[in-house]
Amino acid sequence: MESSEGGCLCGAVRYRVLGVPIGSAVCHCNSCRRASGAAAVAWVTVNRPQLEWLAGRPSLFRSSPGVIRRFCGICGSAIVYENDKNPTTVDITTASLDDPNRFPPTAEVWLEDKLAWAVIDSALAQHQRLPPDS
Repeated sequence: MESSEGGCLCGAVRYRVLGVPIGSAVCHCNSCRRASGAAAVAWVTVNRPQLEWLAGRPSLFRSSPGVIRRFCGICGSAIVYENDKNPTTVDITTASLDDPNRFPPTAEVWLEDKLAWAVIDSALAQHQRLPPDS
């Protein structure tokens, strides 16, 4: 089975994704921006059983009701987003993959929160919030 690995900046947390993600998007929401310190965050979505931890365990922060963000407790790298509304999936920061080019985004979401100076890719599907099937 195909797999991809990734981890945090310092290497204390490592993970493997088995198979291909079920989705990918760039998120412009206020919460993702604040959690990452970036204008937007790229995510790949996988079914929970596709994610396995290889080294370390990320710390967690409950950033809003029903939402958990996991990050390296040593270097602070954002790694995972979990939402009670989608209990069978998790989102992994695309840039934490060893080869982030492998799974380019197919959509941009939460454009209603986009910073005025942030550049969007007009070739991707555009959503003011989340797509209807999320």
